[in-house]
Amino acid sequence: MPTLYVVATPIGNLEDITLRALRILREVDLIASEDTRTTRRLLSRYDIHTPLTSYNEHNSDRKLPTILAALADGDVALVSDAGTPGISDPGLHLVRAAADEGVEVVSIPGPSAVVTALAVSGMQADRFLFLGFLPRRRADRRRLLVSMSRLPYTFVTFETPHRLRDSLADMLDTLGDRSITALREATKLHEETFRGAISDCLAHFQEPRGEFTLVVEGGRPNATPPPTADGEAMLRAMLRDGVPAREARERAAAESGLPRREVYRLWLSVRREA
Repeated sequence: MPTLYVVATPIGNLEDITLRALRILREVDLIASEDTRTTRRLLSRYDIHTPLTSYNEHNSDRKLPTILAALADGDVALVSDAGTPGISDPGLHLVRAAADEGVEVVSIPGPSAVVTALAVSGMQADRFLFLGFLPRRRADRRRLLVSMSRLPYTFVTFETPHRLRDSLADMLDTLGDRSITALREATKLHEETFRGAISDCLAHFQEPRGEFTLVVEGGRPNATPPPTADGEAMLRAMLRDGVPAREARERAAAESGLPRREVYRLWLSVRREA
């Protein structure tokens, strides 16, 4: 029976690949790659000449039937641009579709940016949460971070250089100045590990470059939430600034994570006091 191999590839250093992964990449009939340019560099390094096709978020709907048809005749290896497929990439859809078709799916384990960052962070890793990339929109990002503020678990997230400082500022506002480890350009030539408070991390990375994996300390259930995560304080500030009622309630609900009914009750209370 044909097999779909989910093959982990290096997250930076091309030496970080297993002997089994190299053998599978040589033996399969086709490699489905998130980024063919990155995969070609890896294949060239190890003198592998297996046919290659792209499979990414932009063409996944169109390419999925083609790859499933290839699996009817032979084995296929799925690789991402870095690390383990199916983690924050479209490989998940191919795995599901292949499994639904009765195709055997086999994982070929290897590098993972999440585990790599956890290992050097020195933080509790017996229980942790992985958030992938934080939302692009500030309100959505803050809402997610507020939901994490009381949870006691270490959490890991990816971030791009152009959004790093905004995300760190939102973390400082919603989580407080807790400990963070920022792993930049993991396993690459300019790898850097920063450990310290979120405020120190924000001060350190004035002009961020490269890709970041962030490991953030879990919350303390009885800790007082930071003032900016307090919906009532936010509503008071917006009332004072003359923000229209509807807009103030919408922003408070989005950024505090409070239910809309609770925000409306707080707004009435704050307005009466004023």
